[in-house]
Amino acid sequence: MNPQRRPYDLVKRGADLLVGTVVLVLSSPLQLVVAVLVAVNLGRPVLFRQRRPGRDGHIFTILKFRSMVDIDESRGLVTDEERLPRFGRLLRSTSLDELPALINVLRGDMSLVGPRPLLESYLSLYTPEQARRHEVRPGITGLAQVSGRNATTWKERFAHDIYYVDHRSAKLDLWILWRTVRTVLARNGVSADNSATMPEFLGHQENE
Repeated sequence: MNPQRRPYDLVKRGADLLVGTVVLVLSSPLQLVVAVLVAVNLGRPVLFRQRRPGRDGHIFTILKFRSMVDIDESRGLVTDEERLPRFGRLLRSTSLDELPALINVLRGDMSLVGPRPLLESYLSLYTPEQARRHEVRPGITGLAQVSGRNATTWKERFAHDIYYVDHRSAKLDLWILWRTVRTVLARNGVSADNSATMPEFLGHQENE
């Protein structure tokens, strides 16, 4: 067995398939409504697709509902804050934009719980310790997300990610899922200070 793998990982994968399938089916009517609203308010394509690194750094395409309008310099729509309208903010604050990622869970790209998949461009910026976040499948929600979401520093976020990698268990996953419901309902930590989402990760400078 790969020393990074644990017996719980097999149980966790089974739970992902079971729960992910049930939630995907039950949320289908809601997702249809959200898709129509996205098309009306933001245009097409309805789904946002982006390459992200998963377990062991393998690249996959994450699926989310679109929450931003296209870059349009003529209209002054360049930065994330400028491209994120009120409807997009609502999607993100309620985490409804994350529902299509259930397909990633069923494909095996992601798990329901784990470190959030970050940008592919960050891979070369990680320290060996930070890179350990890729020892497990990335999650739709994770310890960092229920500990402040985007209103945390990168140092704090990586600390939560590594803690999860080292202590993952059914008990911890259930606690994170419960905390996720509370965090989403309270709409806490949707954005960082002075940022529409999360500031760009700059590598070693974040740890100074």
